[in-house]
Amino acid sequence: MAEAEPYWNTNVARHAGILRAVPDGCGDALDVGCGDGLLARKLLGRAERVTGIDSSPEMVARAREQGAGTPGLTFVEGDFLTADLPAARYDFICSVSAIHHMDFEAALTRMRGMLRPGGTLVVVGLAREASPADWAATIAAAPAVRITKVLRRAHGPDGMPVADSRMSYGQVRDAARRLLPGMRYRRHLLRRYSLTWNKPAH
Repeated sequence: MAEAEPYWNTNVARHAGILRAVPDGCGDALDVGCGDGLLARKLLGRAERVTGIDSSPEMVARAREQGAGTPGLTFVEGDFLTADLPAARYDFICSVSAIHHMDFEAALTRMRGMLRPGGTLVVVGLAREASPADWAATIAAAPAVRITKVLRRAHGPDGMPVADSRMSYGQVRDAARRLLPGMRYRRHLLRRYSLTWNKPAH
């Protein structure tokens, strides 16, 4: 199910890469921190059933309204770390700029446990600069980030909860490597990192 882009921002910029990571024949997908459901609705083009979960009542209400009547699409309001969601159920799990609102290791551990063997996890997140290399990368990218945001008229959705990341890029990378052996880490231009992990099939 294709959907015209209602808005663009540095989170939406990562959607295309996330969609490319969805495994062929995906049955169940989970979007953690789904916000207004934009990515969850896009995922229905690659998965048979999509569940979005978010702790914001306002965001979930908006997601349900915009996805009303769409077969295979479900939105859950609640805390991902404690919500009643099935273990080892999902072929694909993603999370965009939400994990820094939670305990990072607890959230990553739960996502790992909820994947079926052979499933794929993609986490896109925010981190803070903590080393000269971090700051050099941020400063070098700043002009391109500003120009891109202006040209793409970056905005929305209104009312999205915001929080600063407590973890540095290095802390994120090290914790993820420990919890997800073999995961792929990338730092992206528009002040995001991504973690991609395929759960062993056996």
